[in-house]
Amino acid sequence: MTIRVLLADDQAMIRGGLRRILEDQPDIRVVAEAADGAEAVSLARRLRPDVCLVDIRMPRLDGLEVTRALAGPGVADPLRVVVVTTFDLDDYVYGALRGGAVGFVLKDAGPGLLVEAVRAADAGDALVSPSVTLRLLRRITAAGPPPSHDPGPPLSAREVEVVRAIARGCTNREIAAELFISLSTVKGHVAGVQAKLGVRNRVGIAAWAWEHSMAGGS
Repeated sequence: MTIRVLLADDQAMIRGGLRRILEDQPDIRVVAEAADGAEAVSLARRLRPDVCLVDIRMPRLDGLEVTRALAGPGVADPLRVVVVTTFDLDDYVYGALRGGAVGFVLKDAGPGLLVEAVRAADAGDALVSPSVTLRLLRRITAAGPPPSHDPGPPLSAREVEVVRAIARGCTNREIAAELFISLSTVKGHVAGVQAKLGVRNRVGIAAWAWEHSMAGGS
């Protein structure tokens, strides 16, 4: 099955490069390109692509606004948005994840990671550039434990293991192998954690884990 992708970036050269990388894959097809955020929202709502690759800094609407419009809280039928950017800033990362993005990839991460992010998003998984994940984990670890008045919802011991694995960037299959449980059991735990935390996807789980200093252990 072909993964249909929308590209949103205000630089035509960047869009062309991303298109070549993606369409070199037999299972990915770029169905539309947008040169600004407002055009991206309009095309995405009309075409309903499987994955939207969105830059941060664009005219009219920036990438965070596009993400919230297509995947944020209150969106009845959210699309899968992966933010692809040059700007490795914490505010952008958190803004994208809280806005509903299912991935955050730096443009200099290489074509392999970009393709992996598209496939992960289409499969319902998520991917954040390893350098971004490492920095966020270090920041959370340095900040110490969360305030005692905000412990978060109660999670079972197994759910905590799943949350920590998701925060490390593990896929469902990798979690199943690590914890010696079935793939369907992992999916059940992920769905249960999402319901308890009130988040839409596994990136929301990872963001919660980072904020509650749960991402570093096992």
